[in-house]
Amino acid sequence: MHRSDGLVQRRVATVNNGNTSNSNQEMNTDDNQLVNGDFGDTSKDTRFTLMEEVLLLGLKDKEGYTSFWNDCISTGLRGCILVELALRDKIELEKCIGRRRSLMLRKVVIKNSELTGDALLDEALKHIRDTEAPETLQNWVDYLSGETWNPMKLRYQLKNVRERLAKNLVEKGVLTTEKQNFFFFDMTTHPLISSQLKSKVVRKVQEALLSKWVNDPHRMDKRTLSLILLSHSSDVLENAFITLSDDDYEVAMRRIRELLELDMETESQRPNANEIMWGIFATLIKSN
Repeated sequence: MHRSDGLVQRRVATVNNGNTSNSNQEMNTDDNQLVNGDFGDTSKDTRFTLMEEVLLLGLKDKEGYTSFWNDCISTGLRGCILVELALRDKIELEKCIGRRRSLMLRKVVIKNSELTGDALLDEALKHIRDTEAPETLQNWVDYLSGETWNPMKLRYQLKNVRERLAKNLVEKGVLTTEKQNFFFFDMTTHPLISSQLKSKVVRKVQEALLSKWVNDPHRMDKRTLSLILLSHSSDVLENAFITLSDDDYEVAMRRIRELLELDMETESQRPNANEIMWGIFATLIKSN
């Protein structure tokens, strides 16, 4: 079942979206800016990784934690890590020799082992580099999530991912750290303190699906396209639509369905396509 089936029940807010639907600019992709940690944003504003943006969309602003009922965000964040590494030209899928093989069957290999400076990305990169035999994208999502029956693969699990990402966002001035009591135990939470920075992430999603929409996904910025589909796979995309009018909401939902219905194998074969990005889309959408 596609996660889009669960997105139709929308929370209603009284906030107006302003001029989200009125701009007609197009998004441009500059792959060179995505290498070596450049996030494709030429402004001097605070920059976020895909993982941080997805977590921001999932966090409750005042409470400072993700929904207890969300069982998708863990694997979604691991998918973000793999796509982030791919966008930085650190990993790729093995080359096809002879007959072309499915994205789901091809193994992940190192393209550039130089560390990124981001602790989570570098930990994942080291795991991929040091594994005895290359693994598929599905396997890496499972291993990094700790969802494997093979005890030899449990060492690849990335632990405390949400907490580590939240601490990054605290350092960037977006969140703060508090202790809250939940019945018989205390829990560390990270409430939002910079609504402006989170609003920029929300606005980027809204504009990509509305005022800056382009029918060809390959004309969209790769990072923005990844944010939309990985937020969907993490079951947090709905949070970006709270301020939309009913009409804009319906348009955004229709366009998300169009993206979800793409043939990821076919899209990955188009010029300048990032195969790992499309492979992760296929992996996570299939699992949903």
